[in-house]
Parts: sequence; C-alpha cells; structure tokens
Amino acid sequence: MKVVFMGTPDFAVGTLEKLMEAGHEVAAVVTQPDKPKGRGKAMQPTPVKEAALKHGLTVYQPKRVREEAFQQVLQEIAPEAIIVVAFGQIIPKSILELPKYGCINVHASLLPKYRGAAPIQWAVIDGEKTAGVTIMKMDEGLDTGDMYSVAEIPLAEDETGGSLFDKLSELGAQLLVDTLPKIAAGEVTAIPQPAESPNDYARMITKEDGRMDWTRPAEELERRIRGVIPWPGAFSRLNEKTLKIWKVQILDQNSDLEPGQVVSAGKEGLAVQTGKGQLLITDLQLEGKKRMEAAAFLRGYQVEAGTRLG
Repeated sequence: MKVVFMGTPDFAVGTLEKLMEAGHEVAAVVTQPDKPKGRGKAMQPTPVKEAALKHGLTVYQPKRVREEAFQQVLQEIAPEAIIVVAFGQIIPKSILELPKYGCINVHASLLPKYRGAAPIQWAVIDGEKTAGVTIMKMDEGLDTGDMYSVAEIPLAEDETGGSLFDKLSELGAQLLVDTLPKIAAGEVTAIPQPAESPNDYARMITKEDGRMDWTRPAEELERRIRGVIPWPGAFSRLNEKTLKIWKVQILDQNSDLEPGQVVSAGKEGLAVQTGKGQLLITDLQLEGKKRMEAAAFLRGYQVEAGTRLG
C-alpha cells in the first residue's frame, strides 16, 4: 500500500519501521518541526525524522498541516492511506478524506477508554489491569473514529509509563501491519465507538503531575510514581532540595505524624506517612546527586524522623 506516515515521538518510530519491513511504500514522512533543546538551544529533530532520514525517506515538517501548500503536496503524492501515530496536530477534514482508505490511526488505549494525548501514563496512574492499542479510521473528533482492530495486554504489578510505552509501541506496530491488508481486501469493517468514554480525557502529562501530594493515599501515590516514569518523574522536597522518587513499597500502617512527614529512616529505606498508609522509598535521587538505593543514601545523609517532605 502506498502510504504517507505522520508521527513525531519515539512511540511512532516502531510503526514506521514495521511498515517498511512489511513492504509498504512509504512515500513521505510528516513530523513536527525541529525544536531547540538543551543549554545550547541546538535544533533537535524529532525521533521520527531521525528514523526517516536513516532510511532515506522524504520528510516534511509543516507548522500546520492545514496549510494549503502542504495539502497540495499530499494531493500530488496521492497516498492510498495516511498512517497517523502520535503526530501532535489536528488533522482537518480535507486531509482525512484525501486518501482512498482515509487516515488510519494507532492509538495507545482500548478505545473509547483514554481518548487523549497521554493514555499510557494515565492507565498506569489510574491502576488499570489491562491496556492496549486500537487501530481506527480517524474522523474530526478527538479519538472518536470507527475502530478496525484492538489488541490487549495485562499490566505488570511494577508497570511504569516507560515500560508500557515500549510494549504498546511494539503491539501497535504489529497490529497495524496485520490490519492494513485486511482493510485493503475489504475483510474488516470499522465499528463505531460508543459516544461516551468511561473515563476522563487523558490529558497531556505536565511536570506538575510528578509532584507528590502526600495527603493522597499510599496506594494512589505508588501508582502515580510508576506512571510518571520516565518523565517527569515523581518528586518532592527534602531540606530545600528536589528529591526524585524512583521506587517505593506500600506499607499498610499509619502513624500519628502528618502526611509528608518521615516516620523512619534506616536500612530498609525512607518511610513517609501519607493520607492513608505509608510509602517506603527504596530508590531515590537527591538534587545534584546520582540515583541510588535509599539505604545507601541514608548512610551519608541523615534524615530525622518527623522531617517533612514537600
């Protein structure tokens, strides 16, 4: 099938490469413009652009795909389908209707659950037992298009946003290349989604989502810590420095201390009171230091019981 691929982050790279391995003609790749990054503000290409150039593919980076000049480019390419994976721009009706098979999206959730920009992280944060990917034909709504196929996997007890990201990237790439021939052969019919999603819109994760609110229950905070790995990471404050929290254990016990206060600090780790139960921090990183086990950290950094985090 002759396709145009639209995608931007690492999550989309596996699908692009899988399309090529399966023998599809990737006539062009469309991704977001380069952005300045780091202290030197050097222009950084997107992961999809880097992958596309590695394979010698033609790359377009329009600021807005709705621009008439870019739409003319798509018309000249005349793809049979446009494959969209975490692209990052609203695609207008004129482009949705341009290819023979429309715009086909790989969405990292079991639609209609977790419509939105960050379905992977929110699935972990919310404590979902399963997650998955959906191949759908895009419409003008936000992840509301008719569904071609779905694949589901269980979440591990220690699942993080990063580990689930990798699993669903691979799952989605395979599901797409399995589904495209069926679409072309008319062997699969797109099924309409229910109008309403069973949960809130999976909004974009921000840095503030990593800040620990110690008044929340320990179980909820443990899921959030896993969900925001690798970015922005869970964090609090310890003696006026940022404390990044990598791993914790839930302790089904309480103390008379207030949420955010250290209950104990020793060889097992740093126990902190929450709104319900305690969290034992076992893997952490203090501002300016490397990541380490809490026990090793506490051998060189004294934290008294009653110290308040946050």
